[in-house]
Amino acid sequence: MPSLIPSIPHNEFERYQGLDYPDIAFNIMRRFTGSDLEDDDLQALCHDAYDFNIPLENVFDRMYIMRLDQGPTASFKDFAARMMGRLMQYFLSLDGRYLTILTATSGDTGSAVASAFYGLKNIRVIILFPLNEVTALQRKQMTTLNDNVQVIAVNGKFDDCQHLVKRAFMDHSLSHIPLSSANSINIGRLLPQAIYYVYAWSRLSGRVTDQVLFSVPSGNFGNLMGGIIAREMGLPVKKFIISTNENDEVPVYLKTGNYKPVVPSRNCISSAMNVGHPGNLARIVALYGGIMDEKGGISKTPDLFKMREDLFAVSVSDDETRATIKDCYKLYRLLLEPHGAAAWKGLQTYMNLHPDASGENRLSVSLETAHPAKFQDEIKKILKFMPPLPPSLSEIGNRNENFIPLDNNYNIFKNFILKHYK
Repeated sequence: MPSLIPSIPHNEFERYQGLDYPDIAFNIMRRFTGSDLEDDDLQALCHDAYDFNIPLENVFDRMYIMRLDQGPTASFKDFAARMMGRLMQYFLSLDGRYLTILTATSGDTGSAVASAFYGLKNIRVIILFPLNEVTALQRKQMTTLNDNVQVIAVNGKFDDCQHLVKRAFMDHSLSHIPLSSANSINIGRLLPQAIYYVYAWSRLSGRVTDQVLFSVPSGNFGNLMGGIIAREMGLPVKKFIISTNENDEVPVYLKTGNYKPVVPSRNCISSAMNVGHPGNLARIVALYGGIMDEKGGISKTPDLFKMREDLFAVSVSDDETRATIKDCYKLYRLLLEPHGAAAWKGLQTYMNLHPDASGENRLSVSLETAHPAKFQDEIKKILKFMPPLPPSLSEIGNRNENFIPLDNNYNIFKNFILKHYK
């Protein structure tokens, strides 16, 4: 975590109404980069990273869907990966250093990282994904690039992939290899994710007296953590709705005060949220005064009263997710994929339980984190048609794949790194 999360004055937040996305990104990021980057260099990086649209689609009243699926890999992970890749390459190139990125993915992180880091001269990338828990399209986005990107299919769960990556970082016998991460354990992934929360509010309101509800589909909780950072900087947020799938360890924790990881994680159609122990939960616990260790043990209890005041958590089943996709299309011609559907269902649940706090005048934004075309088979089963492919996905099916299958065994993974990345 940063030693200090800088605050933004209210009048500056209101000024963001007149700025486009790259310039909002510049104003937020420079508060963290400080004198390490010249303003002109950082501004150029922001404009290069964010050259795509961020639609805010009105559903009814003041309820909106923020579609974070218009980037080069049709996923919200593009926002963080593109900024982080450019920053890393910038600093590495200044003094001729090289870096190897280790990343675990449950779906969209891998494709976004592969795209964002592809061809960067000073960076090599190793991506681990659970063999049977990503869609064919998500897999092909990672496995058809090659060059400086190596993809490994692990016979296990996302949590297994994440464990292999974290263990490698702590292994002294690999200390001679410069390693870093593009997962949300890297703070460079979280800071850019704070920006789109500010952007949504600036476009839909821009008045600091107007507090917004955000419903966030949550797996490893990096997306939520980005929003919390924005709130800590001063963004007027009424509440974050944590919408998980059937991996309900956090909703149970906020309800009971007892935290128990889901082992093994449950395989749901919202595959990017198949996380039984979110890596970013320790950060959230710390912000509320608690201490959580690597395995989820809590040695100091956070302020649960304050957490419950700021956060509302709900677990959404696969059946509820499918029903939400069906109902939203029937009622509003609103096409959602499983993660966005879980977020919308979470928002509905909160509003039904708290009508006085929500109401038709409450600005509410539900996050859609991947393009529906990434889940063509599931959408076809539910809605009886295939969602059209965006241009960024239309040519992938014809490309040749290249990946390495690997047992869920740390020593095998370690020896692979030692052999190929000396």
